[in-house]
Amino acid sequence: MGTILHICISTKRGTPKQEVASARLLPDWGIENDAHAGNWHRQVSLLSVEKIREFQSKGANVKPGDFGENLIVEGFDLRALPVGTRFRIGDALLEMTQIGKECHTHCQIYQTMGDCIMPREGVFAEVLTGGAIQKGDSIEMIPPKPDRPFTAAVITLSDKGYAGEREDKSGPAIVNMLQADNYDIKETLLLPDERPLLEKELIRLADQRQVDVIFTTGGTGFAKRDITPEATIAVCDRMANGIAEAIRGYSMTITPRAMLSRAVSGIRKKTLIINLPGSPKAVTEALEFLLPSLRHGLGILRGTEGECAEQGREK
Repeated sequence: MGTILHICISTKRGTPKQEVASARLLPDWGIENDAHAGNWHRQVSLLSVEKIREFQSKGANVKPGDFGENLIVEGFDLRALPVGTRFRIGDALLEMTQIGKECHTHCQIYQTMGDCIMPREGVFAEVLTGGAIQKGDSIEMIPPKPDRPFTAAVITLSDKGYAGEREDKSGPAIVNMLQADNYDIKETLLLPDERPLLEKELIRLADQRQVDVIFTTGGTGFAKRDITPEATIAVCDRMANGIAEAIRGYSMTITPRAMLSRAVSGIRKKTLIINLPGSPKAVTEALEFLLPSLRHGLGILRGTEGECAEQGREK
């Protein structure tokens, strides 16, 4: 159990929040009258008081709300908890959706100290069940359930799609197939074929959103702008190219042009990244082949399944 030490809100983004004695959490929205509430995944921000005190010991003169945090809690190292952790505060229930965030403009704290803890130590949550909260309330940490649905993100790479010159049909096709197979889709993105941008989003989705699997579609061919494999390799800790090779092998039974795919697959921390083809037809065929076997690998990454072996040989 932990404790809520401070509750802070602001009516305008980009400004320090002001402390209040109590507040109301609204389901699927956030804290009532707070500027960061809304229909998105960062409805409520939380920060551990232990991290604030450590920062203050270095000479930082900060008070509650200066980091833009909503809830300052005692008793948890929030940064060390996995995405999907839930917090019960009385009748209210929050679910952690992201760890840390990109700092687009350095705040006054950074300007003074040369550092700010919110981008790396702050966490964000959605409100699943609303309710009233106040300073001093107990907060119960509930670990993620092992049997929860696998989470996924889908990224379409297309210069023409990003420019609005072509309708993205491959991304929605992936989403429809994953939802039919009980995956929880956390984000869908449509990006130009820009390697730095793709690398940035792959890192964010793996490190901060901690999705179980990221599917990319497009950018795996021979064209000069096809950079998806290079971006994927750059961010992965380990490669898992058996997946890409298996998809290519299966696709070769449909069309010999499958040999021209440069798609790869790899792992960043506990997130699997899979490059899929660019056309809706090829994407559908690849997922029909892939999905029946994918859950075992994702379960191993998540830690809910063990490696299988038969007659002393790894499968």
